Amino acid sequence: MKILSCTQQKEADTYTIAHESISSIDLMEKAATLITEAICKRWDKSHRIVVFAGAGNNGGDAVAVARMLFQKNYDVEVYLFNIKGSLSEECHTNVLRLAECGFQKYTEVSTQFDPPKLTEHDIVIDGLFGSGLNKPLSGGFAAVVKYINAAPSTVVSIDIPSGLMGEDNSYNIRQNIIQADLTLSIQLPKLSFLFAENEEFVGEWELLDIGISQTFIEEAQTPYLITEPQDVTTLIKPRSRFAHKGNFGHALLIAGSYGMAGASILAAKACLRSGAGLLTVHAPVCNHNLIQTCVPEALVQDDIHEHYFAEPVDIDSYQAIAIGPGLGQEEDTALATLEQIKNCYIPLILDADALNIFGTHRNHLNKIPKRSILTPHVKELERIVGRCSNSYERLSKAKELANYLQCYIILKGAWSTVITPDGNCFFNPTGNPGMATGGSGDVLTGILTALLAQGYTQEESCKLGTYIHGLAGDIASQRMGEISMTANDIIDALPEAWKIITKTK
Repeated sequence: MKILSCTQQKEADTYTIAHESISSIDLMEKAATLITEAICKRWDKSHRIVVFAGAGNNGGDAVAVARMLFQKNYDVEVYLFNIKGSLSEECHTNVLRLAECGFQKYTEVSTQFDPPKLTEHDIVIDGLFGSGLNKPLSGGFAAVVKYINAAPSTVVSIDIPSGLMGEDNSYNIRQNIIQADLTLSIQLPKLSFLFAENEEFVGEWELLDIGISQTFIEEAQTPYLITEPQDVTTLIKPRSRFAHKGNFGHALLIAGSYGMAGASILAAKACLRSGAGLLTVHAPVCNHNLIQTCVPEALVQDDIHEHYFAEPVDIDSYQAIAIGPGLGQEEDTALATLEQIKNCYIPLILDADALNIFGTHRNHLNKIPKRSILTPHVKELERIVGRCSNSYERLSKAKELANYLQCYIILKGAWSTVITPDGNCFFNPTGNPGMATGGSGDVLTGILTALLAQGYTQEESCKLGTYIHGLAGDIASQRMGEISMTANDIIDALPEAWKIITKTK
């Protein structure tokens, strides 16, 4: 699924009107019908509906919804803010239609606003401003937003919460943005919906397909996409009946240190649960027996040091290598890691402490082999690119880093983002807050290592790996609940996750 910019979404509306034999007012009517249906599914007629509408097309949507709810016998009040004395053509048409159906509780605000008393039983429909907003709200509109936010009512925003911008909110005024409980977004999501700091404004969001031209959407160029099930099921490689373990690659995992054997064990288990033919874990001597006991299917190769990684490994026998889970940041470990990657000619994954090492040895960043995969969480990324004020800036800096290194970056978290060297960003829809637990990232590293070893490309591995990781997390959540989940629960759910996407191929 593509994420278009707000400018592109406006162009999509215009294109649809011109090429799909539908007028602007009829397209608005279709949107209003779907918004009304979504509201009626959630709330019955015992709730008062209070509509706050602006003078533009977002307000037109809101007024049309008010009419439809009124015709379904809901108790509806409308406050339309016409400060400049000029309504959009579609908004004006819907105001006339509202009057024609006998609607009485309509107030047009041009100067002073006497706000209604809002209760916890009321549903507020926010149709003040849409996605065309390009500067923070101020003055009277900021006061209205603050009034709505202070009320105990449930808030439903049409298309986008008023005051929120569709992409970059770096210079927005946060207290002047509607805090919606539900956002009913038209056709496609906005990029800003996927950023953590905007959750308090967007709330739950739902897409409403109003029939925007698929031709326009297919031809539109955007670096932002949401991965869908069919995008990953088509990647699955079939297995020959005569296949043997040698056909599925020998993976190398350099992981673990004293007190951190668990990270290597979790990554190893996930690797073997994701189809690698063979796995060797290179670990310090102190972790040898633990790994052999917990992951008997893995081969274990001891480092020269008792407690941490201190000597690079010959990689001639392997098809993929991952470095980092539980590695530690001893100076010997840092030197060995830098030496290991210097002449690495097989697919490489850098995770956890391997990334932290580059955070303190930034002058070695350009030594990372091209097409490597980096899997930072927010803090690990910022140790490399510097502090970021918000998710948009962080994503922009991650894109710059991926381009500079010509590497793939998986920025982990809700909506984990696969960033390619050419700047495409694939947002992963699977996963849940139960995965916010120690070791979850190690599981992802194991999955990615297995996929690379089996011959999947870096981009395929990133998209498929993040999707299956989140899907296994969703299965584990259904079994265990989010609060009780551990990284091992994600591993235990991997077989079912792989079965699901293999069956749906």
